[in-house]
Amino acid sequence: MVQSNAKKINYWKIVTYIIYFVIIIFALAAISSQLSVSGYRLYTVQSGSMEPTIKTGSLVFVKTNAAYSPNDIITFYKSDNSKETVTHRLIELKTEGGHTLAITKGDANAAEDSQRILSNSIIGKAVFSVPHIGYPIAFARTLPGLVIFVIVPATIIIYDEILKIKEEIKKRRQKKVRKNVERS
Repeated sequence: MVQSNAKKINYWKIVTYIIYFVIIIFALAAISSQLSVSGYRLYTVQSGSMEPTIKTGSLVFVKTNAAYSPNDIITFYKSDNSKETVTHRLIELKTEGGHTLAITKGDANAAEDSQRILSNSIIGKAVFSVPHIGYPIAFARTLPGLVIFVIVPATIIIYDEILKIKEEIKKRRQKKVRKNVERS
């Protein structure tokens, strides 16, 4: 009976560590578009404009400060004052009025994008994508996602640690009582 309880505890620990790992990965990915780690940033694709090359809901790894050439897939800010990003294929780079402009197009779109992108609006070059992982990442960036992926797990972790501390205090008290009984 004791052995089966030990096995349950071990399985519980394994499951707990897996959950911690998944939560940490989602939390890091959720904030990673704000941070550049080793010259890479993560973005989620939220439209089908690049299908079938990049599916809706994909997580895209973007290399910042990359060299760009026609046919590269790039991620850029939609407008100068926007934080909204777009990932499209670079069709052409041209110079107009002393500025380098990028002409882009989504693979699923029939025509080029009407807006020309200033080269300083380009965030980086998409190097690869992982389908469907962007959905939970995008969800983690919302208030319900924050609650589910951060607040609830943090509460569980804190509660679990409090129980462990209480158990340790109980063991130490019992040990102290045994020592006192042995001395008597």
